[in-house]
Amino acid sequence: MSNIKAAITAVGGYVPDYILTNQILEKMVDTNDEWITTRTGIKERRILKEEGKGSSFLAIKAAEQLIKKSNLDPKEIDLVIVATATPDMKAASTAAYTATQIGAVNAFSFDLEAACSSFLFGMSTAAAYIESGRYKKILLIGADKNSSFIDYKDRATCIIFGDGAGAVLFEPNDEGFGLQDEYLRSNGEGREFLQATFGGSSYPITADTFHEGKHYVFQDGKTVFKNAVFNMADVAEKILERNQLSQEDISWLVAHQANKRIIDATASRIKLDDSKVMMNIQKYGNTTSATLPLLLHDYESQLKKGDNLIFAAFGGGFTWGSIYLKWAYNS
Repeated sequence: MSNIKAAITAVGGYVPDYILTNQILEKMVDTNDEWITTRTGIKERRILKEEGKGSSFLAIKAAEQLIKKSNLDPKEIDLVIVATATPDMKAASTAAYTATQIGAVNAFSFDLEAACSSFLFGMSTAAAYIESGRYKKILLIGADKNSSFIDYKDRATCIIFGDGAGAVLFEPNDEGFGLQDEYLRSNGEGREFLQATFGGSSYPITADTFHEGKHYVFQDGKTVFKNAVFNMADVAEKILERNQLSQEDISWLVAHQANKRIIDATASRIKLDDSKVMMNIQKYGNTTSATLPLLLHDYESQLKKGDNLIFAAFGGGFTWGSIYLKWAYNS
């Protein structure tokens, strides 16, 4: 077994300029600020409005910020993974385009899709490549333009999702910092409760399905909420038990930003004080693959070398899991 750990050594993030507030949504659908805030914790979300720009635009912006901040030569990047549930297009790789646009000309690249767990699963994938010893610099980007499949007449979904991207650089570490353990799960029986049905190979989009709006995302909110509350809390608790970590040992909970009540339930299950829970859902809503790296981006200045971070996520499929990571640097 290799002694090499896969550590995060740099972080970047990007959200679009346009802010879709609860007050604006009040004029679009039958909802109000108090209802949205009480049930989700969301006050506003960012939307990419420019015509013809997709998840790659967000990914490129986040990666460019990371590259500039860390003085990274993109030619040194070995692999670019774009975790996304909203790729630019079918067949053509969003990651390949992103890598080329940021100058990572020596990297290979691929997309990774596991709904809201995409970035979490990407962390596991990036770590495995680093621990193999074959690769030294892996850029993992979580990016989603969720507004591309949202029906803004459906108040069950349009209040939740936003657009954004976050990026992290993984590198080898021989001091013991980096990814320590993971507990990842999936259950395909859950896919009927959260999906964008039409547009895939089982259900291609036709003129009829398009006019009926069947290409938009569908969510059975109550079922998804119940499963997310149980499973996110369950895996977070399991990762603590498996690594003999107490509440005092944990520096931060980095939880998927889908609903504040789900985040609170996860923190409560592991008896973690609110001061140790990263939270930005009020600003961005659910950015799917981007929530975890955007948290790291927003809280980077507060992170200290040696901090114990517990990541947790839940997404469509169903997919879910938890990762234990030791932070590798001081900002």
